[in-house]
Amino acid sequence: MSTFGLSATGDALAAIDRHVDALVAERFASRLGDHDATLWGPEAEQEASIRLGWLDAVDVSRPLPQRIGQLRKELAAEGVDRVLLAGMGGSSLAPEVIAATEGVALTVLDSTDPQQVAAALTDLERTVLVVSSKSGSTVETDSQRRIVTEAMTRAGLDAASRTVVVTDPGSPLARTAADEGCRAVFEADPHVGGRFSALTAFGLVPAGLAGADVENLLDDAEAVLDLVLEDAPENPALQLGAALGGTEPLRDKLLITEDGTSIVGFGDWAEQLLAESTGKSGTGLLPVVAEAEAPEATTGAADVLRIVLGEDADGAVMPEHGVRVWGRLGAQLLVWEAATAVAGRLLGINPFDQPDVEAAKSAARGLLDAPAEQQDPGIEVDGVRVTGLPDGSRPADLTEALRWLLGRLGEHGYLAIHAYLDRQADSAAAELRPALARAAGRPVTFGWGPRFLHSTGQLHKGGPATGVFLQITADAEPDLMVPGQPFGLSRLIAAQARGDAAVLREQGRPVLSLHLTDRAAGLAAVRRAVDTL
Repeated sequence: MSTFGLSATGDALAAIDRHVDALVAERFASRLGDHDATLWGPEAEQEASIRLGWLDAVDVSRPLPQRIGQLRKELAAEGVDRVLLAGMGGSSLAPEVIAATEGVALTVLDSTDPQQVAAALTDLERTVLVVSSKSGSTVETDSQRRIVTEAMTRAGLDAASRTVVVTDPGSPLARTAADEGCRAVFEADPHVGGRFSALTAFGLVPAGLAGADVENLLDDAEAVLDLVLEDAPENPALQLGAALGGTEPLRDKLLITEDGTSIVGFGDWAEQLLAESTGKSGTGLLPVVAEAEAPEATTGAADVLRIVLGEDADGAVMPEHGVRVWGRLGAQLLVWEAATAVAGRLLGINPFDQPDVEAAKSAARGLLDAPAEQQDPGIEVDGVRVTGLPDGSRPADLTEALRWLLGRLGEHGYLAIHAYLDRQADSAAAELRPALARAAGRPVTFGWGPRFLHSTGQLHKGGPATGVFLQITADAEPDLMVPGQPFGLSRLIAAQARGDAAVLREQGRPVLSLHLTDRAAGLAAVRRAVDTL
């Protein structure tokens, strides 16, 4: 497999032809390598000046493989060979892709669903907990840490000796780790944003402890670094960035499918990188991570750009308008990060901030602090509690309720499914995505809550106001209380769901909320309703 390759067709090829020469002429790539914070305009300069450390990640991270390998050997000698990662967004997506691609076991806690978290509390005698948070104050990660630590203590284990921390220097988590005497602390470069941190300690430590060859990953990234920072038409980052952000008119729905790639789950990582980086100021690129035979691939919609992940082998089918990319994982991570910076330049936005992420967090905190606050009880339809419909509306069945939501889709709209469920046990919920895409005739995204809040949540609020939203929540019994906090995970995930829905509705986005009192029966009812649309 070559380190990195790209081919383009249609409007994507036209965008490359239109923009790459100009990017070369203005020395975008070399200025990027020089950490030139002026590339995205004066409004972005202050933020950009402290967010370009990812360009040095290969060099900065070189000591990590040896340190990770030594720690892994020490843990193995103690019978500890299971890695449990508590992290959200950039702290979990990259290591999950790295581990899955390498075929090594990494259990990821990226949820506040009590059922999913409880299922991870197994084999604790052979478990090392990796707590990963850039800010060191992520509520989901802190809650997961507290729960796992208590479970280890109850099992008679020394939790501190089985806890590894990845965070920024001086964070609350770094202080907690020092106070508790955790086994190891890996401090990352604070000048790297979470979604750009794949080649830093955030991506490398969890995957490396699980057994991934992270030194080889860095080698593959280093192999394309000079080309990525070269002012040349052959620069793959310039080409990919131009294709993503430079089509005219803008094809802002990026349909990401796999066709022969050996990389596992890359679309989920790219989803956060692209959506959170570009979804602001009323514009943005919406990644639609989908199956190979996605309905959106055949609609011919003028706002959809195809991104196919897979080798350009003999017989490989090229999309009419799109790109096909292939190559080794380390190279892909670096090229896509640089391409996102290019796309941000072409879109005229700051790719390094996330101004709308805090709104949902604040709303959730408010609900946690005021649990007695009255909430809309909704109406019972087919055994599912429904909220978000117009006042006085009483649909005959779930199909009618879903038709109301799809009726809000405009010509350039999209539907986002937010499933606040257990992504292991309730994995069948993801099957709603292609079914609703066929019914809607428009792009449909699927996100597990609350992890999507650290990914596409920024775009939903800051990007184009064209989305409609289907939220699915469920009762969870038994609950898991968070040690040292006045709430359990059931209350936390409910507050996160209600808070996000409230912010979306305040912004005029239609949100249909379906609450399942019985998960299996409720999901089956929703699926029957979708199939009759």
